[in-house]
Amino acid sequence: MTIVVGYRKDAIQCARGRRFGELEINYLESLVFDCTGSAFSRWLARDVLLAGDCLVLEGDVFFEQDALRHLMASDVPDAVAVAPFGELTQGAAVLLSDSGFISGFCMSKAAAGFVAKGPRLFKTMSLLRFSALTLKTTIVPTLDDIVTSRAIRAYTDELIAYLIEKRALQLGAARCEDLRWYGLDSIEDLRIAELIFQEEPAPIIQAGRQVRDQG
Repeated sequence: MTIVVGYRKDAIQCARGRRFGELEINYLESLVFDCTGSAFSRWLARDVLLAGDCLVLEGDVFFEQDALRHLMASDVPDAVAVAPFGELTQGAAVLLSDSGFISGFCMSKAAAGFVAKGPRLFKTMSLLRFSALTLKTTIVPTLDDIVTSRAIRAYTDELIAYLIEKRALQLGAARCEDLRWYGLDSIEDLRIAELIFQEEPAPIIQAGRQVRDQG
């Protein structure tokens, strides 16, 4: 398991340590975390991504463990966990094809209108599974292009949206309608997440911006 750290890296390393169960944890430090997006963090971990099949998780997401089980159970090599896009959901949304793949992205302002009167939208939970082949031929080369072009503020959703638009990536949707999760961008988000998970006990994971293979 590899975690890319930046802001308050010492606190993260102290809290998490060097192991997660049977997995050894390695840390990669971003020295420019305050002026880069999550795609740049992926690029820093490119050697790890080239090592084999990987789970790629954002560090600011709380979710039930079954979300990972849904993701792993997907019968396609590349997949992302998704949940319904509700009226209070923020950020970009995705459309699903009849065959269960991500067919397009809808940016935040347009998504708000679609919720009321358009097709059903979903929100990616920032939990992704990529095959070794896709990482080698598509994801890492595109990350290289992003950094070379100095688009270092790009986010992972923007990377995925670009690849899907160019038909360079087929990404299956692991649907998690029955599970609790929440993305944290502020103190208020943390309070909301705490209320969601106080409703009844359930195993959860905080991802810690992890990137590592499943072996």
